[in-house]
Amino acid sequence: MVIQQYATHKRELSSCDQSKLITDFETGEMFCSDCGLVLSERIDDFGPECTIFSPDKINKKRTGDGTSLAKHDQGLSTFISSENKDAFGKPFSFSMKKTLKQLRMQDMRSKTHLPAYRNFIHAFNELNRLKDKLVITNPIVEDAAYIYRKAVERKLVRGRSISSMIAASLYAACRDTKTPRTLNDVSDAANIKRKDIARTYRILYRELELKVPVVDSIQCIARISSKLEISEKIKRKAIEILELSNKYEFSAGKDPMGLAAAALYLSCINNGLNMTQRELAEASNTTQVTIRNRHKDLQEILEFYTELQVT
Repeated sequence: MVIQQYATHKRELSSCDQSKLITDFETGEMFCSDCGLVLSERIDDFGPECTIFSPDKINKKRTGDGTSLAKHDQGLSTFISSENKDAFGKPFSFSMKKTLKQLRMQDMRSKTHLPAYRNFIHAFNELNRLKDKLVITNPIVEDAAYIYRKAVERKLVRGRSISSMIAASLYAACRDTKTPRTLNDVSDAANIKRKDIARTYRILYRELELKVPVVDSIQCIARISSKLEISEKIKRKAIEILELSNKYEFSAGKDPMGLAAAALYLSCINNGLNMTQRELAEASNTTQVTIRNRHKDLQEILEFYTELQVT
């Protein structure tokens, strides 16, 4: 493109000094210093793709999208363009177009003839759909893709649904990164029964020997309170209640989301905010019975701690 514009500029303005072309890398423009004609408004940047902190990244250049485990080909494969034009924009002849069409077809067949390749295409399309529904960040998606690839490598997908396996991998990635997404959230987004995802997750946990941290109920406070627009004061009080329950080892074995909802309910009562158990149950995707039971336990701990402070 720039070469064609340069040739046109050279023909039309023969009086200009053609050696005085200036390239502005900040604005991405190339222009003539004599007449001011802008030859290009967008110049490809072939420099390093990020700030270099180590010698092994010096030769890392811009050559397209970055690699990703969440792509079926990891972003490394190429394809034959369908524009049917050469580098100068000149259309190909009819025979060349026919040849390229056959080459594209053969190229696509060669890529999709392997079962594992088709498996990854289906799985990562489903993963991207779950990413949008659950509002998951890219690092978590990469972690989920890594877990799924390890499952395929260990042949754990055989005889099981791809959708349930990728959903379980995403849930494991959320647990690994301490992202507050419950089994019910993943089940609703994937439209799969909760027990199927839980069963598949246990297989991944056992066979891949995953080191998954325990879900912290304090991290669930922000998610519930943002849905109900609860004030920061009540949130801080709920966090104090949960820290107190952790101190007395009460939270072990309890549902983190239900415990967080009960702490918020207790905090709302103590601060005079009229918040019903139904609203908290819907926001936390738990039941009112769970909130009532956890609320009673947290109330007893709070009263016990208050008595200790008095004595």
